[in-house]
Amino acid sequence: MINLTNDKKPVLSKKIDKFFLGLYNAFSFVKRFFKEVWFPPYEFREIMRQCYEIGYRSLPLISLTGFIIGVVFTNQSRPSLAEFGATSWLPALISIAIVRAMGPLVTALIAAGKVGSSIGAEIASMKVTEQIDAMEVSAINPFKYLVITRVLATTLMIPVLVMYTDFVALMGAFVNVNQNELVSLSTFFVQVFEAISFLDIFSSIIKSFVFGFTIGIVGCYKGYTSNKGTEGVGQAANSSVVMSMFLIFIEELLALQIVNAIRYA
Repeated sequence: MINLTNDKKPVLSKKIDKFFLGLYNAFSFVKRFFKEVWFPPYEFREIMRQCYEIGYRSLPLISLTGFIIGVVFTNQSRPSLAEFGATSWLPALISIAIVRAMGPLVTALIAAGKVGSSIGAEIASMKVTEQIDAMEVSAINPFKYLVITRVLATTLMIPVLVMYTDFVALMGAFVNVNQNELVSLSTFFVQVFEAISFLDIFSSIIKSFVFGFTIGIVGCYKGYTSNKGTEGVGQAANSSVVMSMFLIFIEELLALQIVNAIRYA
């Protein structure tokens, strides 16, 4: 028994050291981003290309998901409100749920799976094939070209995708409400905007920026620090998705507490 305990102590110590070393490396990576983002050269062309890849190419998936969210949430909410004869509150309930939480959260999770994994795998594969080393030899700053451009693109495009998801989800909800309650488009959106406040919209946009930054920085960090080899590419893609989703849920929880504190202050 004593020997087993002694054998486990070094293993536990190594895991703790590895954990805190990972935190330090991640903090240093984020610190380097904020240090270099303000200074030239500015890769505007690459930023625009990444915005196109992240934003435009995500529209089909985001459109389908947002529309289904609106229809499904409306169908699920109707029976509960019908018990109290309050189906007329459906537009208000849907707008609050989508704008405050579902729109930003679902969009960020989809982007974490699609965009985060793509960024992690792409940068990791470039590291495996020594393209990053070649860029350094060519006097090109790979951190600026690969990391800063992608993080800025995700930070800028995720809020745009969130607003688009909110609109598509509300249109899906309107189609369902119109078929069952015969509510006109103008009446529906009047009730939608009466139920939400500026704080709801503002907090949703701020959360979207934070979610976008998280997806970009995690994907770039996992790809940039991946182990060389084909296994490192798969690990970078997988860990990018898992870590991004984990951080997004934590940020959503913190944002909820802050917004509620402001709302009821």
